[in-house]
Amino acid sequence: MKKKFSFKTRLDVVLLIVLLIISSVLLTFSGGKFIIDFKSVGFSVAAGTENAVHSLSEFVTDTVTAVRELAELRTKYAELTEKLKDYELLQRSNADIRRENRELKELLGFADEISYKNIPAQITGFDPDNLYSGIMINRGTKHGVRKNMPVIAFQGSNAGLVGKIVQVGRTSSMVIPVYDYQCYVAARVQTTKHRGLLNGQGSTDLPLIMRYVQKRAKDEISIGDKILASGENNLFPKDSPIGIVTGIKVHDYETYLELTVEPIIDFARLDYVFVLDLSATEEETAE
Repeated sequence: MKKKFSFKTRLDVVLLIVLLIISSVLLTFSGGKFIIDFKSVGFSVAAGTENAVHSLSEFVTDTVTAVRELAELRTKYAELTEKLKDYELLQRSNADIRRENRELKELLGFADEISYKNIPAQITGFDPDNLYSGIMINRGTKHGVRKNMPVIAFQGSNAGLVGKIVQVGRTSSMVIPVYDYQCYVAARVQTTKHRGLLNGQGSTDLPLIMRYVQKRAKDEISIGDKILASGENNLFPKDSPIGIVTGIKVHDYETYLELTVEPIIDFARLDYVFVLDLSATEEETAE
């Protein structure tokens, strides 16, 4: 009987302790701290999610806006680039017009200075048949151009012989230039008066050659001397500048000197020329 009472007493004690623990837990929870903490955590999670969604939305919106603005900027850039090209083209056109006007004024001034009747002409091309190193001009019989008329040009402050007319059409003509090997010009050295016959070598890259200069003139002629047309047979106007002496050659088997001559005219930059009419001079000479 004593044992049964002891077991029952212990059971009661255990139940009492359990009830006390449960009561303590319930009293603790009844303060609301757990519920408040849970709400706070839930609010924090919800707020964080909302902020993340808002940030993502702003990022997407900003990206789309930036892409649209970039596309608009590219379009505007292309438009401005085209406008700039048009402006540059207009500037070049204005510059070309001013240059042409300046050149024409200079040509008019040069035309007044020429003592011979002259026909201004513009270079339009080169010999299409390659029979000569020919230069095509935009003046012909309609303008008074005839075969064998001499042609000169001005560059800067220099005037120089270009060649002579070899073919004539109604509105165009062809000039054989002095650098062609078939174009012969009676010439002389300005300082010593020694004479010779000058012709080209078929290219603007090669110097002119003046042959048949007396050999005794070797010590009198110097590099840099000017070569002029001698005016014989009235084929070319007398004293027309042709070029500058750049070399003097003495051949043992020849009785004459050979001079290399650099043309005064830069044919690569030649745009305008003057065709000279020497017929009036010939008539005056005949009288």
